[in-house]
Amino acid sequence: MTGSSSSPGPGSRPAGSSPLRRLDGPEGNGLGGAEMAAIALGALWLLAIVGFYVFAPEGRGLAQWADLITSVLAVVLPLAMLWVAASAARSARVMREESEQLQAAIDGLRQSYLAQAQQHAGVAETSVAKRLEEIAEATRKTETTLATFHTSRRADPIRPAIPAEAAEITAAGQGSLALGTRAADTAPPLPAEQFIRALNFPETAEDTDGFAALRAALKDRKAAQVVQAAQDVLTLLSQDGIYMDDLRPDMARPEIWRQFGQGARGRAVAALGGVRDRTSLALTAARMKQDPIFRDAAHHFLRRFDQMFAEFESEATDGEISALGNTRTARAFMLLGRVAGTFD
Repeated sequence: MTGSSSSPGPGSRPAGSSPLRRLDGPEGNGLGGAEMAAIALGALWLLAIVGFYVFAPEGRGLAQWADLITSVLAVVLPLAMLWVAASAARSARVMREESEQLQAAIDGLRQSYLAQAQQHAGVAETSVAKRLEEIAEATRKTETTLATFHTSRRADPIRPAIPAEAAEITAAGQGSLALGTRAADTAPPLPAEQFIRALNFPETAEDTDGFAALRAALKDRKAAQVVQAAQDVLTLLSQDGIYMDDLRPDMARPEIWRQFGQGARGRAVAALGGVRDRTSLALTAARMKQDPIFRDAAHHFLRRFDQMFAEFESEATDGEISALGNTRTARAFMLLGRVAGTFD
């Protein structure tokens, strides 16, 4: 039943916690055992002093000033010491009670936080599963494929319409992948120059060379995997206003790229994380933490790029490696790799 949920609502006290007792009320300021004992001992002491001087023999007592001063000190000092001891005992008791209540308050806050975190986690799991299904369905629609090719920032906020030729190119490339891989397996290898051009994506709707390279890459099974993975992350990054043309990364030398292709990670290839734009890094890092869809797409792209470059490096020249490192796909790899800690 909904009304019997055990999770606490906003403003309600967590189950198992007790209300805090105020120390400024009658119970907090009441006299304890130490105070009562000090009062009783003080009264007994005064009675003893009074009885001593009342019943003292004639001619003795406070005849001299020295005796008077000594008598006063003898009366006052024990009382003062008793009250000091009583005050110290009271302070220790109050501090102990306050520490216990503080610990109880901390435990209550911790229980409330854990309960709310569990409740939000359950809601987030169902929401993430639903969004994953929606994204998977959307990526199967070939009509929106070329929306990812506009990775440069336009002066005009209105995006140009997708040309009919571009839709035919994407549909033909994806259709061949869906029907089987026999034709792709028997096709000649994709030239490195064409593959690099495809990884940079068409510049505009009139970029015929870019579309031709893209058509050839989509017909190649391995090239199509990394191209589509790059397409997904470029689209998601553009939603936050992050465009690869705006980035000006420090270009790494070909030998650093070769070390990465041969399996080196961490500081040995730290030069590959040449993106220095703090705004893009901060936005991407926040999206990685908050958006599981973006995080999955980013890690999938990083894996595809890793596999692709390991094969590409073994046959590519230094010039081809440098050209690939200047593509939009490589810049996305630099940005996401630095956020994901690939170069740490």
